[in-house]
Amino acid sequence: MSELAQNTILVICGPTAVGKTVVAITLAKTLHTEIISADARQCFKELGIAVAKPTNEELLAIPHYFINSHFINQEVNAGVFETYALAKANEIFNKQPIAVMVGGTGLYIKSFCEGMDDMPSIDPSIRQNIIDLYAQNGLNWLQETVQINDPVFWKIAEQNNPQRLMRALEIWQATGKSIIEFRTANKKQRPFRIIKIGLEMPRELLNERINQRVDQMVIAGLVEEALALFPYCQNNALQTVGYQELFDYFNKKITLEKAIEQIKINTRHYAKRQMTWFKKDANIHWFDARDASVEKMLELLK
Repeated sequence: MSELAQNTILVICGPTAVGKTVVAITLAKTLHTEIISADARQCFKELGIAVAKPTNEELLAIPHYFINSHFINQEVNAGVFETYALAKANEIFNKQPIAVMVGGTGLYIKSFCEGMDDMPSIDPSIRQNIIDLYAQNGLNWLQETVQINDPVFWKIAEQNNPQRLMRALEIWQATGKSIIEFRTANKKQRPFRIIKIGLEMPRELLNERINQRVDQMVIAGLVEEALALFPYCQNNALQTVGYQELFDYFNKKITLEKAIEQIKINTRHYAKRQMTWFKKDANIHWFDARDASVEKMLELLK
């Protein structure tokens, strides 16, 4: 791609199970470059089946960054990702003029492309009070409280992630405003070009793929993986679809069959929230994942 005048990041985004990994690897192979993952859970070494990491063969085929890069006891957030991904992009640019980024965590992609917004300072007593109430009343209380007080954020939130929900709630209590209102700061200008490609497919077909993927995860050992991680169930990294439902099963709150069905339902809801987020970005070039042409994607580079 010698005609490129400047370094370029090709971002592949879209909902879970739409087929981003295959497209990203194909593009990276074609462009002889490397991949930065933008997934909030695949970065953790201890997590595997539930977060749909690329296979070992795929990881060996193309160098990947932000996969198996952190431990579950480490704090990882959009700010951490921004710093990490910018450094890795520069490393890649020292070798190639193009890098591929792929993932479905919209806030991470936003932080990389535009920088992090300046959030208001929060009185420590507000934060501690929310932490205490969450400890007393649990995730259901936290979810209901955020849904009532910040319904705009709730529609796109990671609804099983207590850290994100508590952050939104503390900002609402401190300012009376949605956390969304603080995500409109001036965008940082990056010293490289960014081209965003979105993958989508009809909702019914995506739901079917999600259901099939969950069934395949169970066959691959999802229940056993979750059981091994059960001692760490309070860890923020494990407040995610695929584990939380099975933790409820281990705690004898629901049956295994119910837990698996709930994983499918919650994953479908998550995919819908991802699409709500990405569809608000007018800079994304959308492709139907069923016949996504890598050649057409490469045309965007010109």
